[in-house]
Amino acid sequence: MARTTHRSSKGTKLYAVRDAEGQFKDIQTYKRAHGADLKRKSKAEGAVKKAAKKKAPAKKKAARKK
Repeated sequence: MARTTHRSSKGTKLYAVRDAEGQFKDIQTYKRAHGADLKRKSKAEGAVKKAAKKKAPAKKKAARKK
């Protein structure tokens, strides 16, 4: 889903999605759209984090000297 940026009459940044005919399908403010994007995680991002967890060995704490 490709989004293009526009500005409203108030100067607010907008994201707009167009359908195949070129008509606006969805328009959101940048603030709302960006917040929703941050709440979701992509499949690729999830796969990278899982792989990193498996590779990283558990850290052991050094015993204190008395």
